[in-house]
Amino acid sequence: MSATPSLWSRWVRRLDHREPATGLALLRICMGLVLFMEVGTVWWADLIDVLWFGIDDGGYRPAGTTGSWLIKRLGGPSPAVIYGLIATALVGASGLVLGVLPRVAAFLGLQAFLALGWNNVHAGGSYDPLITNILWLLVLADSGSTGSVTAWRKTGRWWPDTQALAWPRYLVVGQMVTLYTSTGLQKVSATWVPGGDLSALYYILQQPTWQRFDMSGAAWVFPLTQLVTLLTWIFEVGAPILVLAFWYRATSTRPGRLRAWFNRVDLRAIWLGFGAVMHVGIMLLMDVGTFSLVCLASYFCFFHADELRRFPVLRRWLPPPNPPETGFPRTA
Repeated sequence: MSATPSLWSRWVRRLDHREPATGLALLRICMGLVLFMEVGTVWWADLIDVLWFGIDDGGYRPAGTTGSWLIKRLGGPSPAVIYGLIATALVGASGLVLGVLPRVAAFLGLQAFLALGWNNVHAGGSYDPLITNILWLLVLADSGSTGSVTAWRKTGRWWPDTQALAWPRYLVVGQMVTLYTSTGLQKVSATWVPGGDLSALYYILQQPTWQRFDMSGAAWVFPLTQLVTLLTWIFEVGAPILVLAFWYRATSTRPGRLRAWFNRVDLRAIWLGFGAVMHVGIMLLMDVGTFSLVCLASYFCFFHADELRRFPVLRRWLPPPNPPETGFPRTA
C-alpha cells in the first residue's frame, strides 16, 4: 500500500488541528452583548407587549399567528411565555459574556432568540439568521477554553492558551465569506455594478427606513458615494480571495510565486480593514440593528491567537502565550 496519506486522513488531521480559542472567545463575548442588545432594546423601547404578545394581551396580532414551534408548544405568546423566553435569552447572554457553561448558554440564547424572532417575523431583521448561525457555531465550539470564568476556575488565568479545536473558527470565516459573496452577487442592478451610475448608496442614505438622520444634504458628496458603492461591491464579490489567502498563509513553506506574493502582501488585513471601516460607517449613518456589530465580532476569527496579541487594543488584555504554542498554523 502507498505510504502517501489518503485524502480522508489529511482531512481528519486538518480538522483535528488545535489552537488557543482566543478569536472564538472574543466572538462569544461579543455575541453575548449582541443578545443583550437585541432583547434589551425592545424592552427599553417598551415594545415587548406590542411586538410579542397576542392581541388579547396587548399585542397587535392574534396569538395563533406565531411561527414559533416552541411558543406553540408552550401554549402561545402569553406574557408568562414571552417573559420566560426573554429571561432565557438574558441568561444565555450572561453565560456567553462570562463564559459560564458557554455551550449551554449559546444553546439557550439561540432557542430563545429563534422563538422570539419567529413569533413576529415583522419585528426582526434579515440579519437574524447570521446571529443564529453564529450562536449555533458557539454551541459546537469550545469557546470557553479561554477568556472565561470556566478557564479561570480550571487554570487560574482568564486567558490561558488551552488548546481547542480550530475548525469552528474556520467555519465562522467560511460563513462570512459566503455572506459577503452572496450579498455582492445579488447586487445586480445598474445602481451597484461597474458601468452603471453607482447611485445605490446615495439612494439608501435618502430612505427614512435606513437613515439615522436627515441625509438630504448628501448630494454634494454624490461622487464620493459612487466611489464607496463601487468599493463595497468589489469588497463583497471579491470575498472568496480570502479563502486563497488563508490557504497560502497556512502553506507558506511551499514554493510558488503567487503564494510568496500573498504572504508578502497581507490581502486579508487590507480586506478586513476596508470591511471594518465600512461597518463603522454603516453604524454611524444607518439604522440596521446589530448587523455590523455581528460582522465585526466575527473578524476576531480571521486571526490566530498570536496575531490578536499584536493588536494594541488587545495587547493589554491578552498575555503572551505560556507556554509557547507549537503546531500548524500560527497565522491562518
